[in-house]
Amino acid sequence: MEQTAATPSVNFEVNPSHYKHWKLTIDGHVATLAMDVREDAGLRPNDYQLKLNSYDLGVDIELADILQRLRFEHPEVHAVVLTSLKPRIFCAGANIFMLGSSSHGFKVNFCKFTNETRLGMEDMSANSGVKFLAAVNGICAGGGYELALACDEIVIVDDGAASVALPETPLLGVLPGTGGLTRVVDKRKVRRDLADDFSTLTEGVRGKRAVEGRFVDATYPTSKFRESVARHAQALAAKSDRPAAGPGIALGPLNPSITADVIEYRCVKGSIDRAKRTCDLTIAAPDSPQPQSGEEYQQAGDQSWALRAFRELDDCLLRLRLNEPEVGTVIVRAVGNPEAVVAVDEVLHANQSHWLVREITGHIRRTLKRVDLTARSFFALIEPGNAFAGTLFELALAADRAYMIDHPDDDNTVRLSVMNGGAYPMSNGLSRLQVRFLGEPESVDQALTHDGPFDAPAALAAGLIFSAPDDIDWDDEVRMAIEARAAFSPDALTGMEANLRFAGPETMETKIFGRLTAWQNWIFQRPNAVGEKGALMTYGRAGRPHYDFKRT
Repeated sequence: MEQTAATPSVNFEVNPSHYKHWKLTIDGHVATLAMDVREDAGLRPNDYQLKLNSYDLGVDIELADILQRLRFEHPEVHAVVLTSLKPRIFCAGANIFMLGSSSHGFKVNFCKFTNETRLGMEDMSANSGVKFLAAVNGICAGGGYELALACDEIVIVDDGAASVALPETPLLGVLPGTGGLTRVVDKRKVRRDLADDFSTLTEGVRGKRAVEGRFVDATYPTSKFRESVARHAQALAAKSDRPAAGPGIALGPLNPSITADVIEYRCVKGSIDRAKRTCDLTIAAPDSPQPQSGEEYQQAGDQSWALRAFRELDDCLLRLRLNEPEVGTVIVRAVGNPEAVVAVDEVLHANQSHWLVREITGHIRRTLKRVDLTARSFFALIEPGNAFAGTLFELALAADRAYMIDHPDDDNTVRLSVMNGGAYPMSNGLSRLQVRFLGEPESVDQALTHDGPFDAPAALAAGLIFSAPDDIDWDDEVRMAIEARAAFSPDALTGMEANLRFAGPETMETKIFGRLTAWQNWIFQRPNAVGEKGALMTYGRAGRPHYDFKRT
């Protein structure tokens, strides 16, 4: 049986004064982010030590926070050098003792979060003008190599010892990298047979062989490594369209009020019904004047609705994932003035050339992706007084089903804005409208060019919602839908929803999460990995793993 330890409630808010595992320095347009993991500072320090720059979720929460602050607080940074302060070790990857002692659900959410962080690095490169260089100064294995693979370029010291490796198959009996192999062949274009051989080598590859196989971009002797890294970093920084200088905006704390059943922020509130295994998640539209230009957004700092509300939503989603595993259905409502949302959208669209507006739009895009990738059922309830318009209507489109009451005496409408036309693509590269109408692309243009709001019958006819019960049937139909959802197997729902949410083309991103789904629901559950003599349970301990060699 898999032996697991209790994980304390996870807080995703950190700040630079409390970093334990990373050192950030900035010199002109280049930031250096050095990994220096404290062995005794894991989330469960009594269960494992983070030796050899191995990491747990706490290390990655800090990394995600640093990346977010680089986006918003340091617009002058055009390139990031990712390296290590440990001699002859870059990163040994995810801590194996942490994985072996964690519950299945925690392992899954750990892998999902780390993947979202690495995809966030690639998003910064593609959309924010921040390029990444991995300066591999020692052994770089497993998740450490995945971290390097998320960078635009990888250079490695040629000292006879430094190497890159995905050794999970020979060492741990699990899939090499939750996104590592996908990036090796899709991103770095490594030949399949070379990647196959590489994935079975405990020691990995180094030096010239690593360069020739495309596993890294360049290798330099110790005497030339530092100057070569600096040269590569300056070349990457020169490609950026970020501002030449600051200031940026400071990201202050969100300070949610958290009780046993409620997580409440300024714009977002999550109320949990444990008996029904649901969370009512409500996001409020802006109720005060909002910035009208990029410069005004900069003056507003982190208090503009577009940034504040979606920072809160992002934090709430993460808390639900890690701390509320039995909450299976999230009921989404948007309340307030829909015209205020559309007005914000028009300003965001008109000012995309401003660095901060671009970053705010990018944060909204990544938060909406977090909804798509969260293993919960999402039902949107559209009732009188709703604010499902423009950007907030993306939440209805992201939902597995959207119910809209058809009430003859109440004005209940939804509307689209210019931001629904592709500002927030999903992991497959398509807008949510395009995915929704994959078989009838003409419906996308019809919806976007519709004059004014949609009432319930019009929204149903346009295919924008799932159901439009009248006011007599509303309570019963919604109640029965939520109760029916709660009766299904959560594992079956996770598989069903993940398969249905990403219709259309496959991308590196959807491949990574598709393979992650296969991994989390198969390999990590098998006795070969977590049985009494499984590889994760015997790693670093007495005895060798025992495998059931039957193929399925």
